[in-house]
Amino acid sequence: MLASLVGFLGDFDRAEEATQEAFAIAAQRWSRDGVVPAHARAWLIATARNRAIDRLRRDRTLAAKAHLLDASQAVEDELDESTIPDERLELLFTCCHPALASEAQVALTLRALGGLTTEEIARAFLVSPDTMKRRLSRAKSKIKAAGIPFSVPRDHLLPERLAAVLAVLYLIFNEGYGGRAELACEAIRLGRVLVVLMPDEPEAHGLLALMLLHHARARARFAGGEQLVLLHDQDRTLWDAASIEQGRAALARARALRGRGPYVLQAEIASLQTEPTIDWQLVAALYGELAGITGSPVVELNRAVAVAESEGPAPALEIVERLQLTDYQYWHSTRAELLRRVGRTEEARGAYRSALRLAHAPPERGFLRRRLHEL
Repeated sequence: MLASLVGFLGDFDRAEEATQEAFAIAAQRWSRDGVVPAHARAWLIATARNRAIDRLRRDRTLAAKAHLLDASQAVEDELDESTIPDERLELLFTCCHPALASEAQVALTLRALGGLTTEEIARAFLVSPDTMKRRLSRAKSKIKAAGIPFSVPRDHLLPERLAAVLAVLYLIFNEGYGGRAELACEAIRLGRVLVVLMPDEPEAHGLLALMLLHHARARARFAGGEQLVLLHDQDRTLWDAASIEQGRAALARARALRGRGPYVLQAEIASLQTEPTIDWQLVAALYGELAGITGSPVVELNRAVAVAESEGPAPALEIVERLQLTDYQYWHSTRAELLRRVGRTEEARGAYRSALRLAHAPPERGFLRRRLHEL
């Protein structure tokens, strides 16, 4: 619905308001009458559009928005799905307009399409919620001031928006990987649509491979649905063999296209981690290559984990201590684990407590508490 309304209204805020109002009306009316329309989606969109037009009238801006009246007629009971293969993917490309800074593109799309809260997006970008609120507000203001159109770009313009689209899918998947399975599945679904739309883009195949390979281990990551289980402790019989096979096939396609970008490299790492014996030295080398491309301290943190497995905790701890990630939960938890392994128990306790203060997902909080108790 939001994807449809943003294109119709050309305004994120109005689209969100209209969507919320339509659902509120439906919740009241359908429960009262005990009847859900046969074509509920069309009813909701028609209601949302009508509410938006009513609001425009009340705001005395109808003259400037007169073109909206042409679309105020009721939506037909059955929408023609064939004309819009996937509205959400279209909205992804629509939002990722090159006139916006890349971080603003990603943040705005996550808010509108990914269903993430401002706080969740802030955590993904390692900034405060207030900073993210200001960033989102500036992006929306720039869209209005510059008159950036909400329209799907032509085919030849899609590649220039691909990087931001991939970043959005990656962050939606990451949020889902932490325990919100519906988000992870939606990111994978959109990834499948994307590789059909852009079959010659290796990074699109790389991201799909990465998501499939990680999602294959989803059932084994949480014991009893509540306790986080680390990779080396997971029950491999719970891994989804079909997803691993599909992920490796997507990775093979990315390799055939000579892909060596960030998502392809991460997919290579994820593939190695599904092997019976993990080559941690190669994993560390791939993270080093990835760090050279991205310059990301988070990638360096992951490299430290691989170094700990291949060379021991002491050299890994040296890497971690150099990183400026004191507001990042996983920096503290990784540091705590390495401190525990080198015998610096009291420092490990403090690091686990710092990670616990930053953790939000119940399984991760449970894991950190258990680690603290073991110390």
